[in-house]
Amino acid sequence: MLNRIISFSIKQKSFIGLLTLALVFWGIWSATKLPVDAVPDITNNQVQIITLTPTLAAQETEQLVTYPIEQSIANLPGIVELRSISRFGLSVITVVFKEEMDIYFARQLINEKLKEAEEDIPSTFGKPELAPVSTGLGEIYQYALHPVKGAEDKYSPMDLRTMQDWIIARQLYGTPGVAEVNSFGGFVKQYEVAINPYRLKSMNLTIADIFTALQKTMKTQVAHT
Repeated sequence: MLNRIISFSIKQKSFIGLLTLALVFWGIWSATKLPVDAVPDITNNQVQIITLTPTLAAQETEQLVTYPIEQSIANLPGIVELRSISRFGLSVITVVFKEEMDIYFARQLINEKLKEAEEDIPSTFGKPELAPVSTGLGEIYQYALHPVKGAEDKYSPMDLRTMQDWIIARQLYGTPGVAEVNSFGGFVKQYEVAINPYRLKSMNLTIADIFTALQKTMKTQVAHT
């Protein structure tokens, strides 16, 4: 077989020459289409579940949020590894699947199990959500927001967090290629309503009426922003 190939190549020099040139041009064209990365992506096939728990400490987050979610998804097919991080106000669970598992099918399986886990987690403790489809190299930048020198007393941690959530993050979301902006630290602005039960009774109102009015107010503010 090898002798026939050598004999054919000697007799058909023009054809072999054209074929060689075609292979060279095809190789050059393929090289221009290859994606160029500073670091090759070696991330495994994984899905992350993020739950914000602003009212819970690290231990409570582990017991009341992270553990129920891990128990609900532990028996999913194709899981290779299951790891989690529980911090103050944050629960992050990383589920690693086999390489042949389709990432969107894996996310669908986890979504189905999360609905079951939400029944064991009070709504006030946070709602589990899936992180965007991205790799471990997707985090490209971290930054800290702090007042300039001489203005430390002008802005509180709550003011800085408000600027981050409502000004900086909203501008970053419009940047091409940015899938998510995660904010940590500071204090999230909250509004407290003190209710006088005697005045409610005199006006024939109930606690449910107060909640309804507050919900309508929040929806109106969100619509205007």
